[in-house]
Amino acid sequence: MGFTYNSFGGDPVAGEKRYGESCINCHGPAGKGAASYPKISGKEISYVTAMLETYRDGIEVGPNSSLMIMMAMPLTDEEIANLAAYLKDAKYQPNINK
Repeated sequence: MGFTYNSFGGDPVAGEKRYGESCINCHGPAGKGAASYPKISGKEISYVTAMLETYRDGIEVGPNSSLMIMMAMPLTDEEIANLAAYLKDAKYQPNINK
C-alpha cells in the first residue's frame, strides 16, 4: 500500500508555486503582509485551511472578504493543503544585495 506525500499533508513546494500565482500580489513575498493585507505566514496549518475553506464557501469574515472569496473559490482541497503547508514555515528574506 503506497502513500504519496500529500496523503499526510500538503506539499509546501507546490504551495509556494501556487502562492506565487496569485496570493503574492496582495500578501507580499512569503506572506509577510502588505498595505491592508495581513501577514499570513507562520500561521498554523489548521487556521489557514479553515480560513481558505470559509472564503471558498462564500462566507465573509473581514474587510477584504469579497476579494478573498473570489480568490479562494477556485481552490481545490489539495491546493488549500499545499498553501497551508507552505505558509506555516514561509519566511520573508529581503534581498539586501541590491
